[in-house]
Amino acid sequence: MSEKNGGRSVADSRTQRTRHRPGDCEPPPQSRIVKPYFQGILYPMDPTRVTVRPRHRHPLRLLPLGGCGEIGMNLTLYGYADEWIAVDCGMMIRQDLPDTPLQVPNFETPRTLGITPRALFITHGHEDHIGAVAWLWPHWQCPIYATPLAAGLLRLKFAEHGLAPNAIRVIEPGEALSSGAFTLRYLPLPHSIPESCALMIAAGRQRVLHTGDWKLDPDPLVGPALDAEQFRALAPVDLVVGDSTNAPVPGHSASEGDVARALAETLAECRGRVVVSCFASNIARIVAVARAANQTGRRISLMGRSMERMVSVARGLGYLEELPPLVPIHDLGYLPPHEVVVIATGSQGEPRAALTRLAQGRHPHMELATGDSVIFSAKAIPGNERPIERLKTRLERLGVTLFDEFNRPALHATGHPAQEELKTLYSWIKPTHLLPVHGEARHQQVHRELAESLGINAPLSPLNGDMIRYDENGLHREARHPQPPCIVSQNAVVAHPGLDDASAHGRRGSLHLALPVTATDTGWARIGRLMLESTGASPLDEDSFSDWLDDQLDAIHADTLAELRQSLKPCLLGWLAEHMQHLPSIHLQIMAAEMPSFS
Repeated sequence: MSEKNGGRSVADSRTQRTRHRPGDCEPPPQSRIVKPYFQGILYPMDPTRVTVRPRHRHPLRLLPLGGCGEIGMNLTLYGYADEWIAVDCGMMIRQDLPDTPLQVPNFETPRTLGITPRALFITHGHEDHIGAVAWLWPHWQCPIYATPLAAGLLRLKFAEHGLAPNAIRVIEPGEALSSGAFTLRYLPLPHSIPESCALMIAAGRQRVLHTGDWKLDPDPLVGPALDAEQFRALAPVDLVVGDSTNAPVPGHSASEGDVARALAETLAECRGRVVVSCFASNIARIVAVARAANQTGRRISLMGRSMERMVSVARGLGYLEELPPLVPIHDLGYLPPHEVVVIATGSQGEPRAALTRLAQGRHPHMELATGDSVIFSAKAIPGNERPIERLKTRLERLGVTLFDEFNRPALHATGHPAQEELKTLYSWIKPTHLLPVHGEARHQQVHRELAESLGINAPLSPLNGDMIRYDENGLHREARHPQPPCIVSQNAVVAHPGLDDASAHGRRGSLHLALPVTATDTGWARIGRLMLESTGASPLDEDSFSDWLDDQLDAIHADTLAELRQSLKPCLLGWLAEHMQHLPSIHLQIMAAEMPSFS
């Protein structure tokens, strides 16, 4: 119930912010709700004539579907008064499963609860924040707001999935916008990718800072340093939904400027070819390698399609002006070894990435040998330790010198805040409550303990699927919705859009093709027989199809099975449309196979 004070209600005084001062000619414009407030100040009023109704305030609800109790696959839904928005939509690579499929957030929970976000807001362009958009967005069909770099990466993903990019809207860091009951402002923060932003979210009277990924870096190499005054102006914040990744780490994270200097020193020690492996999205690290290469007289080449795509998008936005002209990977053989530095994907031991192919001696344009060096300029993501160790063992067998986070810690800088950085930010924004996300249980627990030591209420360590209520009484878990893993195969081609409806199956039939392949020096090769099953489709000359398919596979240059699928799909549909009377629904399963050995 609203309290009365001198003939006015607290609720009414909050609604009307402008006080009328004695001596003003006329009272300011006033709504019917706030009229008793002015009457009570200007002249006595019979309190029996005033009826104050209780003001209903909707709680804010949060439903994390990824990133809680784990690192990766971030997605959080915010709800207020039956309206919902989504923040981020990431994926994770499951290297513990055969064929390293993707895991994306399970969208059955929001569908069961009748939740459809009216907009999706992207904090930055890392895969664990945008990697599942192409999978989940078709179920929502809502506007997607992203900063220029993240928007460019999303457009590439939509093109690969055959989706129109019309829903992708560009918003600049620092800008604000509204979506239904929500008002949001993008606040830039340093991270290992440009344009990473926190989101200041207002709904009703609740003010929430969703930090995204961030750190305090005085020398970020790419983009501006953090504007402390901008964050001090937010205080006090009701709730901070904060990055827990490095909450157990004392002190302060290293700067990207420090990494650039360490890379220059390490490159100066190396005599043969050098491969620097890092995350493709780490634009600051690419700039650091470019500076080190310039200081040591080396030419740069890129290896890995995701690296090439990221550099292309970033260059188009003006982020890589320090990057010199690149040497095509097939021209590396013309350069002396001491003039070569390659920036390659595969720092996490991914089985089809460029560095793994080099370690296995299967890359068509470059071989590593004794005297060469590999620099791991990325920290192991939890769960990837075993494949990384296997990769390092293979490289050591080639006589390659390894530099990593253990023997050269200065070669990597995390993109997430350590304890002193968390304390600094919270001293600026003065949050009342904390909800720790983006971390495993131990990261969340330490984050909560740190917050409590600062006088911040942190009662919960949320898990994916927790429906959380935030109101004047604080944070409460209302329900827990189990989240079975949603695994998406990187190797399967789903039915071509427009050919997957039931009526099409009846009219034109379906064609199921299982294709075991292995990588070769020039492309890919089919292993074993072609497994083809036709149901109700027109006849197909399997011998001609097999010959054509073998030629296509040998000519395709792709680093992963997913990229092979994307390259093969349009050619496959075109050939079948040309050689079959009616084009059926196409289902293609591509499987990794090993080349048989003969003694």
